[in-house]
Amino acid sequence: MAEEPNYDGGVNNIAYVKNETSEKIHEPYFAQYNANKPNSKVRIQTPNNEGTTGSRAHQHTDFPAHAVCNLSSAQDDETMDFDDVLPFIGEFGTYQIILFFLTAPFCFFMAFIVFSQVFVTLIDVHTCHVPQLNDSGLNLTQKREISIPLVTQTVLGGPPTFDSCMMYDVDYELVLNEGLQPNETWPTIPCQNGWDYDLEQIRYHSAITENNWVCDKAGHAPLAQAVFFLGSIVGGIALGYIADRFGRIPALILCNLIGGLAGITTAVSNSFELFAFSRFLMGIAFDNSFTLMYILVLEYVGPSYRTMVANLSIALFYTAGTTLLPWIAWGISDWRMFSLATSIPMTLAVTAYWIVPESARWLLSQGQTDRAISILRTFARINKKRVDENVYEKLKASNAEAMQASAQEPAASVLDLLRTPRLRRNTILLTVFWALIALVYDGHARNTANLGLSVFLTFSVASVTELPADLVLVFFLDRWGRRALAFGSLMGAAAFSLATLAVPSDEAVLTAVLAIIGRFCVNITFNIGLQYGAELIPTAVRAQGIAYVHTAGYVAAIVSPYIVDLVKLF
Repeated sequence: MAEEPNYDGGVNNIAYVKNETSEKIHEPYFAQYNANKPNSKVRIQTPNNEGTTGSRAHQHTDFPAHAVCNLSSAQDDETMDFDDVLPFIGEFGTYQIILFFLTAPFCFFMAFIVFSQVFVTLIDVHTCHVPQLNDSGLNLTQKREISIPLVTQTVLGGPPTFDSCMMYDVDYELVLNEGLQPNETWPTIPCQNGWDYDLEQIRYHSAITENNWVCDKAGHAPLAQAVFFLGSIVGGIALGYIADRFGRIPALILCNLIGGLAGITTAVSNSFELFAFSRFLMGIAFDNSFTLMYILVLEYVGPSYRTMVANLSIALFYTAGTTLLPWIAWGISDWRMFSLATSIPMTLAVTAYWIVPESARWLLSQGQTDRAISILRTFARINKKRVDENVYEKLKASNAEAMQASAQEPAASVLDLLRTPRLRRNTILLTVFWALIALVYDGHARNTANLGLSVFLTFSVASVTELPADLVLVFFLDRWGRRALAFGSLMGAAAFSLATLAVPSDEAVLTAVLAIIGRFCVNITFNIGLQYGAELIPTAVRAQGIAYVHTAGYVAAIVSPYIVDLVKLF
């Protein structure tokens, strides 16, 4: 009797990691290896026509579902899959470079989707408006000194500040005539006639100041952000399914069109209900607006270039988008026009239908071999590579054989991520890891408005840390490994975040420096998590798998705006 194969680890595990240094991820996927031939060898023709012999499990980093070679077949010693073809068409040639630069607009779109609400819902010092003092000749500070009680932070300490929601209930004509000064015996009441807002730091009226979402309505802004993450859960699941069922490009286009519609709806909203609905729509577009393009580009790049491409796209383009965003808001100084300016460009994603190729791996997994080969021919032509026709024929034959074999098995689903103990463990760990990342990253980004300096400047400076964080990964990720860098950077973020608590409240610059260093650390963790999922989750369920893992992050991030809002209580 043949020995039962071990599917918990080694080459039979679809997420097997050969070693931590090189992070070679092997995906034999759902094909079953012959237990009697665990060391099956195959001979592969390389671009220089030299035959190389070796175990297939130690040569590839990403086997597409239904396009894998059955290594146990004694009758086929020259099977071929997508990774075998990459060296022939070019692993990082002209076409891959073009695709790399095409990630730029989608990086910008993701930055706009994630952080636009920060600048739509800005709020600074605000106090009750007292109409009896309108003709007093006093400036705003002098009015506050005689009409607004002072409050002191009870937990973190700091100097007294004007209460945002209470005013003295006194005869202000008498106060002015007698020159009376406030004291603790004066009665107080909630604001009766609206609020006075400081615009010196934020420059323009936001959705909050325009609609008076303060005091008893202060929960509107964090609730809208929580609704955004609820939309992300729906979008992650739905668009992940669409991407695996109908293709990466249709899902990518649909996702960004939804984002464009959401921004327009935000700009015309005249009630909290419509505003919250627009944030829900924007949440649907979140993540997949860039991740689908990110995955697609990585699939066409050779294994030795993937770390560089994965991190440079974020380092250059996402950093530019997040750094530029606050200055777009600063320059426009109108939250409605800002919403339009950052959302209408997303509709240009429809051009991806003509200029971005569909995922050849996905096409192979769907049995659309001819279309996949046509795309590969385009790559070879643009990369100026001459490919022997036998290469395509071998790929076609191998895929047909694999499709015929897979027809006997159930269709791949995201539940297959829980099929084996090792894969189940990887999926659970990825889920927990991403939940931590989402909570910490979003909290750090949104807390820039609470650092006591210009939100435009601090947000921009904090965003610039994305560049050195990604360069660290480009040079050290493959050398030090994912786990070591992820653990170290997350602990660094925790240390610098906690260090801000020891800084006196009047040391805003030092607090901002520590918070920005913490942001730098969590940026490293965020980008490792983004790449980790793309490497460990198999092709046939990759979009759905990443969507489900990221969904855990969205669930955790729902509480993020409330955590940031706690500063108002302390």
